[in-house]
Amino acid sequence: MCGIVVAIATRNIVPVLIEGLSRLEYRGYDSAGLAVVGGENSDKLVRLRACGRVAELAALVEMSRLSASLGIAHTRWATHGAPSEINAHPHVSEGVAVVHNGIIENFETLRAGLQARGYVFVSDTDTEAIAHLIHHKRQTTPDLFEAVRLAVGELEGAYAIGVIADSDPARAVVARHGAPLLLGIGEEGMYAASDTAALLQVTRKVIYLEDGDIAELSREAIRIVRAGGEPVERQAHLSSLMPDAMELGPYRHFMQKEIFEQPQAISNTLGLVLGSHSVQEGLFGAQAFDLFDGVRQVLVLACGTSYHAGLVARYWLEAVAGLPVSVEIASEYRYRKSVADPATLVVAVSQSGETADTLAALKYARELGMKRTLAICNVPESAIVREAALRFITRAGPEIGVASTKAFTTQLVVFALLTLVLAKRNGRLSGSEEKKHMTALCHLPVAVQKVLELEPEIGRWAQRFAGKEHALFLGRGQHWPIAMEGALKLKEISYIHAEAYAAGELKHGPLALVDERMPVIAVSPADDLLEKLKSNLQEVRARGGELYVFADDDCGIAASECLHIMRMPEHYGMLSPVLHVVPMQLLAYHVALVRGTDVDKPRNLAKSVTVE
Repeated sequence: MCGIVVAIATRNIVPVLIEGLSRLEYRGYDSAGLAVVGGENSDKLVRLRACGRVAELAALVEMSRLSASLGIAHTRWATHGAPSEINAHPHVSEGVAVVHNGIIENFETLRAGLQARGYVFVSDTDTEAIAHLIHHKRQTTPDLFEAVRLAVGELEGAYAIGVIADSDPARAVVARHGAPLLLGIGEEGMYAASDTAALLQVTRKVIYLEDGDIAELSREAIRIVRAGGEPVERQAHLSSLMPDAMELGPYRHFMQKEIFEQPQAISNTLGLVLGSHSVQEGLFGAQAFDLFDGVRQVLVLACGTSYHAGLVARYWLEAVAGLPVSVEIASEYRYRKSVADPATLVVAVSQSGETADTLAALKYARELGMKRTLAICNVPESAIVREAALRFITRAGPEIGVASTKAFTTQLVVFALLTLVLAKRNGRLSGSEEKKHMTALCHLPVAVQKVLELEPEIGRWAQRFAGKEHALFLGRGQHWPIAMEGALKLKEISYIHAEAYAAGELKHGPLALVDERMPVIAVSPADDLLEKLKSNLQEVRARGGELYVFADDDCGIAASECLHIMRMPEHYGMLSPVLHVVPMQLLAYHVALVRGTDVDKPRNLAKSVTVE
């Protein structure tokens, strides 16, 4: 949530700020703003803010013909105070401007103390307290860098901040604790941002700040200290993210692009094992051999779509590897007392690697004594990856659409590899079985490509769905979480209310909702639970419900007036959930198209949820 861009250079940085914000739009936001110093006609601080899209802020910038060599910019996702221009960042205190990502938990105490000193608050935000606090520190400590260092020492909660002052036009100051922030080293200046994507326009050379780091950016150099003022060196990295990876290409939306990138994303994630008949523990890190030794159970911590990936993995890990598995919603796990077992493998799953609840849950599990930790993540240098002892990076590439697609399928691929590794270690996987599973995994990109060919037919189904306001999704066994993921996708981008149930639960309550106005979507693979699912579908038909069934070709279900069948290209056994989720993604996408919603930026949602 929220996006920060900071720039100081020998060139006009205003276009850099606007382009950076545009590249952070996918994170979710409701307002945008910037503040600059060092313009052609004035060294005074100039601030522009707009409620709505970055394009509206860009229009204000164009009208003002703004030019500057130092600036900060921000996209805000409202937490404290409604979306409005007055609550939009940057916030200013007599020449000091601040942008902030995160939540300051003690802002009310800070606000009261600052008001007692005569500071007047004009917004409802927690961020304004940071601006006034820094200004207050400068009364006794004029140096901006030192004032910021002292101010952040009083902040409680999560934050990434960028600070500039009109009295100090030769530098910017940034700091982070619990919220992502990185630095960029360019040929014409220095930069900072919430995400590498914002800086690809000027540099691929980045430094990832650690919690508690405070950095000073000048046009020629970067200085980093810890909270106590001790200097520290952070290694620079060359980002593997390429600028063209952020381009839309021939697709209408990033979500559509990312759905169709799944065969390549899966292939990239499989990486070195493509064409192999065996799987090795080293895929998960150098310490995997030791940390996997003696694992008695698995705990998966995740949120949203990643949680659904964990639910699928539970079926695999228990059935194939013979290990009991708990899958916990991270925001719940971190606040409840649980029984810890040091022999537990804790798996934290996150697309961004910065999901605040998942990161906190992972740290909590470690505090309880569970040190065997594994991160499954799409961002190599993210906080969750750095926190975990082992990691597997899903090579899905940047995922811009808020509704996750290729991140989900690549997470499932990693869980399949983990299942085979643990099953092999436990003596539950023969050589022939391992070869069979690996052959299926390596063929998966081709199988997914065949599913994508169903898009025209799915588009026709979407026309029938567009006028509905409610939908029910059903699945059994390992496909129940796929039904959950399908319902989530439909809710996220079409705003149709959708719920998912294990099909056997239908008669225990949800059947009361079924009538001709409630479409029922069923995941119907030709597996051991098929006959049970058919009985559940008959219950729907008997109540006048209209069924839409994604079925394997040999499922034995025939189409009729109120029973629509979409035939999947092939049955895929254990990996069937990877194939069956793809038409669910396409259905949600095309329904959203018909309804005219903002597919890539659905209302009220953020891509990277870095606050509670």
